[in-house]
Formats: sequence, structure tokens, C-alpha cells
Amino acid sequence: MMGWWNKLVRDKKAEETTVEMTSEEKRRAILEQEKNEATKAGKPWVGVLDTQVNPKDIKNGFFELDWNNEFIEQLMDAGYIGNSQEAIVDQWWKNIVSQMLEEEGQDPKRGAGYINTTKVDDNKSEVS
Repeated sequence: MMGWWNKLVRDKKAEETTVEMTSEEKRRAILEQEKNEATKAGKPWVGVLDTQVNPKDIKNGFFELDWNNEFIEQLMDAGYIGNSQEAIVDQWWKNIVSQMLEEEGQDPKRGAGYINTTKVDDNKSEVS
């Protein structure tokens, strides 16, 4: 007899507990899914999780990167070395930035500040 009531209450609770993800949460979920799929397939993966610029000093900001172990192995096969995954990714990142500067006719060795790498967890670092 109470089956319809229980179903109504269950459906109402499901509606109340459904929370919409923000666009940022959706973007990060997609990146996490891409990483998991690449890792499962044994393929290298790296992604930019976040980019921030200091509004008071446009020359300062950071990129938050995430990667899988296969990406680290690919970098090591290409000759990158380091005491940690972060150190290896840092070398690669500096190389990418240097190449971009060269392509734009800029001196990659110019004094443009520093790069700070902060470990977020095992496979994530914040680069600023």
C-alpha cells in the first residue's frame, strides 16, 4: 500500500541531493577522466588544471599542472632527469617556455623572475 508513498519520498530526496557542478568542477572532472583513460591505456598525459595571474603584478602568476606516471616516463626517455616528478616536469616546463620565447624572437635567458614549484600531491604541482 505504501509503495507509491515511499517512491514519492525517495524521488523527492534524490531531487534534493542532486547538486549542480560548477563549470570549473565539470572542467576538472573532464580532465580527471581524460587522465584516467590515458593512464588505463598506458598513454602519457599532462594537463593544465589552473592558471592564475596576480592582478596587482601581471608578471606574476602560476600554472597548476597534473600528469600521470606515463608522462614522467616519456620525459625521462627524452632525457629529462630529476630527484622528483616535480623536478622533471619543471625542467620540461622551463624548456617549453624557453622555446616559446625563442619562437617570438625573445632572449630565453633574460631576467624574467623565477619559477617556483610547489608540490600539491603525488601527481600535481603548482608552478609560479
